[in-house]
Amino acid sequence: MTDREVNTVGFTRFVALGDSFTEGVGDTDPTRPNGLRGWADRVAEQLAARNEDFSYANLAIRGRLLDAVIDEQLDKAIAMNPDLVTLYAGGNDIMRPSIDLDALLARYDEALGKLVATGATVVVFTAYDTGWAPVFRKLRGRIAIYNELLREVAERHGVVVFDYWRLKGYDDYRMWDTDRLHMSPLGHTRMAAEVLDLLGVEHDITPVELEAAAELTRREQRRQNAEWARTFLGPWIMRRVRGISSGDGVTPRWPELVSGADLLAR
Repeated sequence: MTDREVNTVGFTRFVALGDSFTEGVGDTDPTRPNGLRGWADRVAEQLAARNEDFSYANLAIRGRLLDAVIDEQLDKAIAMNPDLVTLYAGGNDIMRPSIDLDALLARYDEALGKLVATGATVVVFTAYDTGWAPVFRKLRGRIAIYNELLREVAERHGVVVFDYWRLKGYDDYRMWDTDRLHMSPLGHTRMAAEVLDLLGVEHDITPVELEAAAELTRREQRRQNAEWARTFLGPWIMRRVRGISSGDGVTPRWPELVSGADLLAR
C-alpha cells in the first residue's frame, strides 16, 4: 500500500485497540484466547521474531462501538507505554440505523490526541468500501463520509493511515468469513502483510494469490444469499432489536502484555 522506507528500528511494545476486526474474528485458532488469531497477532509475531524484547497486548472486543472502545481500552493502552498502537473503531457505529458522524469523529479526534501524546506510532484504519457487496453497499455513502472525516482528523494528528477503502482484492468472498462481515484467514493474512508494509517492517508473510473465482449461477447465488440471511443477517437483526451485542461476555484476548517468546510459542 505504500513505498515507506524500511523500519530499521522496529517496535518493542505493540498494543492493538478496537472491535472484531482487530480481535481477529473470522480467523479461527483453537490454541489462542477466544479461539482466534487475526491480523494483529500475525503482525505481532513478525515483530517478535525480530526483537527479543518485544511484547504485545490486544484489547479489542467484537461488537464494541467507538465510545466503548475509547472508554474501556484507551487508558489501559496508554498505561502500557506502547511504541506502536493500532486503532480500528467506528465500523459498528456506521451500521446503526442513525449516526452523528461529526460527533463520532470528534470523539475519535480526542482519543487520537491522547495516543499521539504518548510518542507512540499510531495507525488508524479507514472503513472498507462495501460498494460491491449486496446489502452492505447501502452503507457506502455513509462510509465514504466517515472515511473523509477520519482522514482529516488523522492528518491533523500526524498519525499513519491505513486506507482500507482503497485496498484492492477484497471484493472476493474468499477473503471473508461466511458472515461476509469479518475477514477469513486469507483476509487476515493479507491484512497483516499490508500493515507491516505500511510500517516499513520486513516480514516473511506471503499472501495467497487467488485465481479468478468460479462464476455462480443465479440459482447458486440465491441459495447462498438465502443461507447467509438465515445464519447471519436474521440473527444479527434480532440482536439489534433486543439490544444484545456479540461482544457481551467476551473479554480481551491479550489483556496484559505478553512476551514475544510466549506469543511465538503458540
